[in-house]
Amino acid sequence: MSTTLLRDPSALEAYARDVSGLRGVPEAVARPESLDEVVEIMRHAASDHACVTAAGAQTSTTGASVAMQGWLLSTRAMARIIDIDAATRTARVEPGVLIGDLQRACAPFGLFFAPDPTSEEESSVGGAIACNASGPRTLRYGATRSHVRALTAVLADGSRYDARRPLVEKNTVGYQLAHDPVDWFVGSEGTIGIVAEAELALLPVPAQVLGLGVPFADEARALAFIVAARETPAVAPRCLEYFDVESFGIVRAEMGDASWAPTAGAMVYLEEAGDGEPPLDAWLALAESFGANAGDVRVFDGEQALREARRLRHACPAAMHERTAPYLAQGGRRMSTDWAVPPRLAAHALIEARTICAAHGVPAPVVYGHLGNGHPHMNFVARNADEVRTIERALAEVLRMIIAMGGTVAAEHGIGKIKAKWLSLQANGRQLALMRALKHEFDPEGRLAPGNIL
Repeated sequence: MSTTLLRDPSALEAYARDVSGLRGVPEAVARPESLDEVVEIMRHAASDHACVTAAGAQTSTTGASVAMQGWLLSTRAMARIIDIDAATRTARVEPGVLIGDLQRACAPFGLFFAPDPTSEEESSVGGAIACNASGPRTLRYGATRSHVRALTAVLADGSRYDARRPLVEKNTVGYQLAHDPVDWFVGSEGTIGIVAEAELALLPVPAQVLGLGVPFADEARALAFIVAARETPAVAPRCLEYFDVESFGIVRAEMGDASWAPTAGAMVYLEEAGDGEPPLDAWLALAESFGANAGDVRVFDGEQALREARRLRHACPAAMHERTAPYLAQGGRRMSTDWAVPPRLAAHALIEARTICAAHGVPAPVVYGHLGNGHPHMNFVARNADEVRTIERALAEVLRMIIAMGGTVAAEHGIGKIKAKWLSLQANGRQLALMRALKHEFDPEGRLAPGNIL
């Protein structure tokens, strides 16, 4: 095999963790630089009956990009933007391309890739496809799935598999689940094939974008404002991001401005985008109707200011990683939920979730995230393995409550290894059997991403 497998212990250790805090030292690391090299590696793995876990930037919060056995195939060197076609509004890219680099490459064409993981400077296209990633703008544009036009995957036996979405508007050929093979791979977390190239749909950059940071006296008013912003015809948000009192404190610290609404109990960051002038007055009127002080509202206007707002949002998960880092050696880690409920039920769900955690003796979480979609992240710092187990017991109870409310255990980060034990809370026996059947069809020996999802 022309592509060398790394086996030096120090080299392997560099790929042993993702941001979930899980650790798994692979038996070897492959670092292909092209589709052909991925094919070669996978054929070699098939002949050796070796398990292979694909990884990009290793920003998974669920342990999906950690190899607990077998080889790790890193796509970091596959970072070419092959083509941007302004006429068809598409980009053809390799999986190691960072989302931020893709956005900068598209900007001269007046285009952008709508799915926007907050960690765009660290998240790869392959990882976004693997877990059907989303971000703040999902409220308007949806998650990654609908923006993937076509892809090329390499299967467990080393064969190439090309899939393209059908162009027709109607299709009644057989079972719906077999209509669109692209959908089999988006969100599959490397369990049925390794995405080696993808064609992505792009959108025109809006002519005007307005960002507002709106503090509120308490969580109840902030969440009621979010629901109203979704439902009123007076405004049309493309994101509605929530920050509790603790995460708002992280934002203020990152800004170096302790004077911004120091007594507020919550903050909502929103954006509206379009071709005309954004309705600032309508937004201020709506915010004031829920007790916000117009003098506390911060305006983020212009590309530079909007990028600053994204940086401030990213400060929250970054701060949680920093708080957790000292405890990794003791078996601790950052623990973050990914549940979602219908948006009108989010306030009640958060109250119940906090009550459950308190009953288990779990310290109050730091909460922020995509409440416009009914999707918060509850963040916990587990200092050791015992605290991990205690928090997991509390979260299992929280997730049963979330499912009873018509919610999901995983809204955007996937299942990976950490949440695999909770998949059966939501998926029934037939759903699990269908997943296993698809997995067996593409990977009959079960060598791809062992431990992820199933």
